[in-house]
Amino acid sequence: MIVVVALAGGLGAATRFVVDTGVSRGRARLPLGTLVVNVTACLLLGALTGWLLAHPGHDGVRGVVGVGFLGGYSTFSTASVEAARLLLAGRGAAGVLHAVGMLVACVAAAVAGLWLTSP
Repeated sequence: MIVVVALAGGLGAATRFVVDTGVSRGRARLPLGTLVVNVTACLLLGALTGWLLAHPGHDGVRGVVGVGFLGGYSTFSTASVEAARLLLAGRGAAGVLHAVGMLVACVAAAVAGLWLTSP
């Protein structure tokens, strides 16, 4: 099982690279790629969690998709470094907006995902 989770994590990381690169192309002022990646990861994890609440007994799905793929796909460490870089570059408002906006958007996306699939 651990090998499958690790492979799913690698697939998630590769997917993150593709999405981040596609979204960020030509838009270097703000790290929008990371925002899109983390918000979609929270939406999908919320949806998965709601689905698992309605369909108990799928620990393998939770491990491979939730821990593996979505764990490799999401990147809150990158988001933290991007916010710190904005602050250190003297762009305090952009750094705070990036950090707080991402947190609020991610929680809202997780709630939406849960709401969409909960019993």
